[in-house]
Amino acid sequence: MATVETAVAGERATRPRLIFFTSSLSGQCRRVEGFLAQVLQRRRNHGTFRVLVVDEDERPDLVSRFGVTGLPTLVVVEGRTERGRVEQPRGCRDIEELLGPWLR
Repeated sequence: MATVETAVAGERATRPRLIFFTSSLSGQCRRVEGFLAQVLQRRRNHGTFRVLVVDEDERPDLVSRFGVTGLPTLVVVEGRTERGRVEQPRGCRDIEELLGPWLR
């Protein structure tokens, strides 16, 4: 998995990056991680995104830089532009709405 620094620093990626802001202490974050896996498996889209996981305790600078106010948060970045975001998704449907434009 690529480091967040490389992905965020502007490396031109061929695939959009899906940044998952999380906390290791949050049960809701663990549930959303499961929902995300279901969404990507269901449509066989594992290769669509470069998935980067950012723990708020390890990288508070990135949490602040992206203006994340609630966890969990999913952010889609293409090139250097944020293309979509969902804070505190409640289930697969919220995640599918965010990722819909990229899913097959």
